Amino acid sequence: MTPRKKLEGLVAATITPMTPDGQQKTEPRSGGEFFPQQLRPPCPPNAERGKRELGVAPNPFSPAQFSRQINLPVIRQYVDYLVNEQNVKNVFVNGTTGEGLSLSIQERKQLAEEWMCQGKDKLDHVIIHVGALNLPECQELARHAAVIGAGGIAVIAPFFFKPTNKDELVAFLQKIASEAPEVPFYYYHIPPLTGVKIRVEELLDGIKAQIPNFQGVKFSDTDLLDLAQCINKNETGEFEFLYGVDEQLLGALAVGANGAVGSTYNYLGRQTNLMLQAFAKPDLALAQKYQFLTGEFLNFVIKLGFGVAQTKAVMTFVSGIPMGPPRLPLVDASSEFIVKAKAKLDSIVWPDGD
Repeated sequence: MTPRKKLEGLVAATITPMTPDGQQKTEPRSGGEFFPQQLRPPCPPNAERGKRELGVAPNPFSPAQFSRQINLPVIRQYVDYLVNEQNVKNVFVNGTTGEGLSLSIQERKQLAEEWMCQGKDKLDHVIIHVGALNLPECQELARHAAVIGAGGIAVIAPFFFKPTNKDELVAFLQKIASEAPEVPFYYYHIPPLTGVKIRVEELLDGIKAQIPNFQGVKFSDTDLLDLAQCINKNETGEFEFLYGVDEQLLGALAVGANGAVGSTYNYLGRQTNLMLQAFAKPDLALAQKYQFLTGEFLNFVIKLGFGVAQTKAVMTFVSGIPMGPPRLPLVDASSEFIVKAKAKLDSIVWPDGD
């Protein structure tokens, strides 16, 4: 079986909800006898997950209770909000915004299953981040994602003991991708957090021979030169480049990025989709207006101190869905931040009248 179709133009949110509930009991599907009960999917996989559509993919948050345990029941409401209010039908689960590396393996499986279950017939693509600091956990999460029917998996570079060159990094990625050979595989490139600065342009050379299901890169770096060189090499269009620096998305689109994954698309997904539509017309002036206004908000909150905890608070007051506190060592956004951020966002007049 060949890898599923690419997610061209994908815009996704990063989401990771949480609750102390255990995972649902399910009947095994075809092939389920090869996996323990916890690996069996709570819902059938989305039959249309290969469909490609222009859009954004939020990096979902991990909703939590005040006890900081994951709050799974919130995910149904979360999915409906993204689809109906933000016009977003793609998500990138258990990523940075979702605090994936601060969660246990069991929590990550529960969240992945719940997103797949609640997203059935509503979401087009659910990409699951399965990266961890050790290879066995990555492989376990990759197998789990495959059996629940994920539309793709992504892996961050290990960042305690780091790969020092392309060959070391590819060897690590290959061992994970091979555990889910029929699932599209993405390298999650985020050197500001990992410290792994191996250029993606170099990584791509010959990668299909070593990782046949390699689908592309979640490119979360400001180095547009590296991104442009990757796209220039991608003459056949076989790879996808999903850009992950929200305030620079328009620049990435100009050099050829064909999708976006980021945290702001949780609450600015509709506006970002309108920016993509303007860019495609092309109406560059309108696309710039959307990008400038997103940048105006982000520039304001970055000066206040803006991380996962703060953007999680923004999602709560915009959507009305309780995202809960972040997991330690992150601490809650201050009430002063929330008041100022809300006032700033409310003051912005978007071209569509919002």
